[in-house]
Parts: sequence; structure tokens; C-alpha cells
Amino acid sequence: MSRPEDSLLGKPAPYKDRYDASLLYPIPRLAKREEIGVPPVLPFLGADLWTAYELSWLNPRGKPQVGIARITVPCETPNIIESKSFKLYLNSFNNTPFADASEVQARLRADLGEAVWRGSGRSGSMGVRLLAPELFDQEPIHELDGLSLDRLDVECMHYTPAPQLLTAAFDEKPVDEVLTSQLLKSNCLVTGQPDWGSVQISYSGPQIDQAGLLQYLVSFRNHNEFHEQCVERIYMDLWRRCKPAKLTVYARYARRGGLDINPWRTSHPQALPPNVRTARQ
Repeated sequence: MSRPEDSLLGKPAPYKDRYDASLLYPIPRLAKREEIGVPPVLPFLGADLWTAYELSWLNPRGKPQVGIARITVPCETPNIIESKSFKLYLNSFNNTPFADASEVQARLRADLGEAVWRGSGRSGSMGVRLLAPELFDQEPIHELDGLSLDRLDVECMHYTPAPQLLTAAFDEKPVDEVLTSQLLKSNCLVTGQPDWGSVQISYSGPQIDQAGLLQYLVSFRNHNEFHEQCVERIYMDLWRRCKPAKLTVYARYARRGGLDINPWRTSHPQALPPNVRTARQ
């Protein structure tokens, strides 16, 4: 089994500028999901939305080309891709000639798809979109929509996940709310380096105590876990303790190494959220 501590994350690594798909390092989702209490039949739908800002290759005449890649990894894939290995893999395109951007896109889709489904005996969809430089100026910046929890003046005393802070008004009329916070921070599971994020929580059901929810989100501050795992932990804690009829958790994390990772989990079928970066991304 591929383990985070066996990856190149946090270790010196040679820079390869020629295409090398073997650099990708998949990590199974299963162990962390078992720890969080995610059942074998997933209680959510969703995807991990990656944006790769440092992507370059050579055209057939040796002229460098650049683009931004948008990658959509379905949450039902058995693996995530360790982010440093993803960066090293993208760097391997730098001095590699490709016929055109379509060939780069196809190569990304094939390699990433193989990695996230590896070891399962299955294959599935894998979304890859390339943005050409002429489209860069159309890229918007927008904060997550919703009522900001950060307006609340709360005392914060917990800096590791404290689900006991989550409560809901089960004896009152259900509500529909969209709540946001820019105070989500966790740390890399392997290196301990900080990961900064914004989170949006949409739900229908018993009204969640907003002060407790903000304190709960702050409680991730010293917690070591990958982005995808943090979002699934938040989702499961809210689902179990607040018992919403519908729930969606979406986090957008600041980029590291030219990559941002934005996990999205939902209880019900709906369109993917727009992959629009926030100011900190």
C-alpha cells in the first residue's frame, strides 16, 4: 500500500524535465476514511477540483508553451495523488515536445486517471481541461457565497478537531442556510506545513449553532490531514451530529507548489461548483 510517509513529500527530489508518468504517487483513501467513519458505501457524492498553474511544454519546434490545467477527480476513486508527486510529474513536461495542447490534455487525462484508479481493477471518468494563455484574462476571482461565520466574536480554545462543539436546534423549524468561513487552517499530514483554506457549508435541516460551527472549524488549526480528508471529516461530523436533510461542504485551499486542491462533498446530486479561485488562491 502507498503511504504518505513513503512519498517524496518533504524530501529532496531530483528535478526531471522530461516526461515521466512514474513520478505520480497515488495514496489510498481507505485508511483515512475508516478512521473518520466513512462507510464502504459512500454517504456522499463529490469531487476534488485541482488547478495546476505551473504547466509548460514544448511545441514541435522547441518553443515553450504554457497553460492552466483544471483537473476533476471523482470522490469515488480509490486513490488521491500526493501533491508533490503531482508537481514533479507536471515539471517533467517542461522540456518535452508535444504536437499540441490536445496531446498534453490527453496525456494528463490518461496518466492521472490510471493513478487515481490504480489497484482497484476499475477505471472511470477523469476530467481535464486546459486553459490557453488567451483565456487567462477571463479568469475571475470571487469569494465563496454565503453568510460569513467570521463576523461572530467567539472564544476559541480548541485547535484539534472538536466535533462536540457542533449542535443543532432539533426542536425548531428546519432552515436552509449557506455559511462560510475564511478561518479554516490545517497542516500537511506529512510535513506539518500550514494549509490555508476557505469553506462553504450549505445545508437544509435543523439550524446549526453558528458560534459552535465556527469554533469547530477553527479547531482544525493544528490538525495534520490532507485537504480531502479534512473536508470529509467536516462532512461526517456535521452529518452525524447535526443530522441535516441535505448537506454540502466545499473548501478552497490556497495553492502550494503551483497547485490548489478544492474538495467538494454533497449528500445529493447537483452540478459541480464553479472552479473559481478566491483572492488568497
